[in-house]
Amino acid sequence: MRIPIYSAALAAALAFAAPAQAEVVEQEADAFVTKDSVTVKATARETWLKLISPGEWWNSSHTFSGDAANMMLTPQAGGCFCERIPANDSASKIGLAGSVEHMTVLLSIPDTALRMRGSLGPLQSEPVTGILTVTMAESDEGTTVTFEYAVGGYMRFDVPVIAKAVDAVVSQQLSGLSKQLEPITSIEGSTEEGPDEAAPKAEPEEPASASDTDVTSEDAEAKEKEDKVSVEDAFGDFDLGDQ
Repeated sequence: MRIPIYSAALAAALAFAAPAQAEVVEQEADAFVTKDSVTVKATARETWLKLISPGEWWNSSHTFSGDAANMMLTPQAGGCFCERIPANDSASKIGLAGSVEHMTVLLSIPDTALRMRGSLGPLQSEPVTGILTVTMAESDEGTTVTFEYAVGGYMRFDVPVIAKAVDAVVSQQLSGLSKQLEPITSIEGSTEEGPDEAAPKAEPEEPASASDTDVTSEDAEAKEKEDKVSVEDAFGDFDLGDQ
């Protein structure tokens, strides 16, 4: 049984707009940073306790097992943000349980901040480093929660495409968390828009120059495009099979 869960979900995320307070705030040739925030009515303590219980708010579409109830987090340095993959028995064999390490906790300050290192989704197959920092700031109206995810290193993706997809998915998780805590600010990322509205706008074409028609340049550009892995294909051949 093929499990292209992350690739399909990330591709689908490109058909949705990001939250009003979510964006790719930095982008380089081999790095990007996304930042998403929302204010909820809950106290910082209530927010923290919900944050460290990802099985209650993480979206099942962005799991390997297909069920967010299998997500777990140990909120201490060295702790694991992991996922259980239940055994899958079949008529011919007894299944064996598996697991996935999504991130490792670097910093845990209850009611204030949680920082983890890890490459989410299709980024797991790439030699990149991802740092997710979650902060909580309490005020008279509630608690503002901010997710900042910084990713850097070589990756077989077009950075503008994967950055937009990852931002949409991280925003979706923050939305799931906020819905458990009565959001004050609206998260518009859950409203649907057509693919054309969500897709990056094409830049106006410049007049062709002599170098543009050079065969060597065209070949190099084509080769570079061939080397890129699409979001959809990232887990296309990942097969859990009958465990």
